[in-house]
Amino acid sequence: MNVVGTMFFKDNKLLIDKPRKRPTYQMIGGRVEDGETPLEAAIRECHEELGKESLFDANFFELVMEFDEIATSDGVTPIHFYVYIYNGELKGSLETGEEIEKFLWYQSSMGKEILSNTLKNEVVPYCLKNNLIN
Repeated sequence: MNVVGTMFFKDNKLLIDKPRKRPTYQMIGGRVEDGETPLEAAIRECHEELGKESLFDANFFELVMEFDEIATSDGVTPIHFYVYIYNGELKGSLETGEEIEKFLWYQSSMGKEILSNTLKNEVVPYCLKNNLIN
């Protein structure tokens, strides 16, 4: 299964969200649907999870990481993860919805206990290594 995630930053903090059905925070993203490219999926997922009041430009998405892992949701499904960075400023406002309970601008001092395995093992270390978050 192919999955995408997008990193948005503000003030050296990473935007993450907490789905209503999961105990941990995750990246803004989700599954690549049939007939979609990973980039198309990333843009669609951002629209779905951030809400209609958030504003971003599809031209500012850049693929920066790819890796394989086991899905946190069931612990057995192999997934191929595509991670994009948004090279612009996220504008407008964020809206929670049916799927998303809340958003958080994450910094490393908040600890890793609240993070999904993808964030904990791959994304946050990448962000720290590249001085993208504090």
